Amino acid sequence: MGEILDGKAVAERVRAEVGRRVVALAERGIVPGLATVLVGDDPASRVYVGSKEKGCAALGMRSFGHRPPADATTSQLVALVEELNARPDVHGILVQLPLPNTLDEDAVIQAIAPAKDVDGLTIASQGRLLTGRGGLRPCTPLGIMRLVAETGLELRGTHAVVVGRSNLVGKPIALMLLEQHATVTMCHSRTRDLAAVVRGADVVVAAVGRAELVRGDWIRDGAVVIDVGINRTADGKLVGDVEFAAARERAAWITPVPGGVGPMTVAMLLANTAAAAETGPTAAAIGASASA
Repeated sequence: MGEILDGKAVAERVRAEVGRRVVALAERGIVPGLATVLVGDDPASRVYVGSKEKGCAALGMRSFGHRPPADATTSQLVALVEELNARPDVHGILVQLPLPNTLDEDAVIQAIAPAKDVDGLTIASQGRLLTGRGGLRPCTPLGIMRLVAETGLELRGTHAVVVGRSNLVGKPIALMLLEQHATVTMCHSRTRDLAAVVRGADVVVAAVGRAELVRGDWIRDGAVVIDVGINRTADGKLVGDVEFAAARERAAWITPVPGGVGPMTVAMLLANTAAAAETGPTAAAIGASASA
């Protein structure tokens, strides 16, 4: 029976670490600031953004909420992002997705300055990941890497299988696993004999968005299973992309749904905001004045 990888508990440890970094920044006269942009009044997005803003307040970080109306134009949102780029008290910018269909989502995201791209979604951020350069990494994949680290597994030389190829999770987590010297196989819903590929994996990351696509008997004995999926069944139950109970019989470690990867995303957003404050223009200016 596999151990449960408790994302809530790990997220609390990450928040405590971020809190200590915020205290150290305050001693240098820097208060990390996160600007959130929520277009319209979607209830689920409002709750999600609210949790991020509460997370900032709990750690002594500033949050700057912006709520453009649903009929805002792309040019208005780009102008808002550019204004936030120029503000020295804003270290991170989060545009809550998805945006209304009337907007050019890509134009808005690409307007974010890479140094403030705490969601790691701009082409510049993803290009730095692809080429192995430092920078802000996407929050959910970053949280996955922390969860894997919590198991104590040495990734070097392991076989990791990623099921899902999205720009948000699948592609970046494959690259981040590769950075740690895992051998990575990237799969998706059209992969031939997916079961056989998954059965060879030491680490399985399921992020395809299909309820229980990855069956329990596909899991190799002793594997680490990270389930990113959140799917609602016809009877209203939340399930992941992995058949949890059967997979747990084989896995060494497995994340639950909910309570696994989800809590890590917000925690890593706060960590990215602290990192942006540590390396941003304000921090550089303070460092230069101190050494003068």
